[in-house]
Amino acid sequence: MTLVVAMLAAPTWANAADTDVTQEIAQVTADFPQCLQSFAEQAKAQGVTDATLNTHLKNLKVVNRVIELDRKQPEFTSTFAGYFNQRVTDWRVQKGREYLAEHRALLDKLSQQYGVPAQYLLAFWGMETNFGGYKGKMPVLDSLATLACDHRRSSFFTKELITALQLSQKYDFPAEKMQGSWAGAMGHTQFMPSAYASYAVDADGDGKADLWNSTEDALASAANFLQHLGWQRNQRWGREVLLPQAFDFNLIGQTKSLSEWQKLGLKEANGSVLPVADMTATLYLPAGHQGPAFIGYDNFEVIKRWNRSDFYAISVGHLADRIVGAGKLAKAPPEQQRRSREQIKTLQQKLNELGFDAGKPDGILGSNSRQSLRAFQASKGLIPDGFPDDDTFAALGITSS
Repeated sequence: MTLVVAMLAAPTWANAADTDVTQEIAQVTADFPQCLQSFAEQAKAQGVTDATLNTHLKNLKVVNRVIELDRKQPEFTSTFAGYFNQRVTDWRVQKGREYLAEHRALLDKLSQQYGVPAQYLLAFWGMETNFGGYKGKMPVLDSLATLACDHRRSSFFTKELITALQLSQKYDFPAEKMQGSWAGAMGHTQFMPSAYASYAVDADGDGKADLWNSTEDALASAANFLQHLGWQRNQRWGREVLLPQAFDFNLIGQTKSLSEWQKLGLKEANGSVLPVADMTATLYLPAGHQGPAFIGYDNFEVIKRWNRSDFYAISVGHLADRIVGAGKLAKAPPEQQRRSREQIKTLQQKLNELGFDAGKPDGILGSNSRQSLRAFQASKGLIPDGFPDDDTFAALGITSS
């Protein structure tokens, strides 16, 4: 009964979004044969043999669920509390500590070689696959082919599909072995094919970099990847901070030296003076002014080169801290209403109509959209935190429920 009521009461944007996805799936399905023909020509030009193509292309199929999941990524639609609380759990903290002890020799060796501390390698491993407990069961080649033939990021996924076939050819990976996420990420640390090809390491010396079955290969590959992404040895990711009263929220997203942030009144989460070093930091408020505040250092940006989401980077950093003994956040993320991509699109359209340039409405509240939202909030006497709360929706004339 509750389900029926909820469905009847669903706002019109939900039905519109479902219709859009159904239409997009139909379009991908219709284009698929011609798309694969074009893909085969590109793959052959990049060294994929006829034998490899004949083995795989005839079996590729559209996976409807891949398109659905692509349009509903949690980094785009979750609240910070919903995302963070599902990922930085007591279970993951405890398992991280157990694996820290179990793999101490390997992790120390990798830290010395690549400059990435053990707790971060464990945090990535825990975030990506629950320490290898769930590596994904989607057929990677089908997933990549589906996304390669979808309009949204066709060029990117075409390159990933070609690389996946090159990996299959190089290592003699059968299609049934190549299982992973809906987006084609593989193994313990969920490497995309391009990362696998460039950074996977045969750490156990068996002649093959196997990110599905070798924990040693997977952790060494993660360390190698992070080093190449620019990881700064002997620096942390960032930290939770306390903001002073009467804080200027227009400073959100700005990068300043630690001494400048200290002068502006930022403190450590426990209320002590913010330590100063010759470093810069960027301020993040992922849940708006009612939630916790964070500053991210250079390594925060490195984490975001693995996954562009601020939510993800904060979760990895805090999980790493917890694994080596830190406590929970001083300010727990507040429960907030989840916004759909259609609602955010409407918000972006409204901002554009009112002269606050939010860019092309795409349903993703990126830095440009947040900047324009802060400008609108300031014009209305609201706290300019760039967060789409109920007051902001009301000021824009949008129904938020």
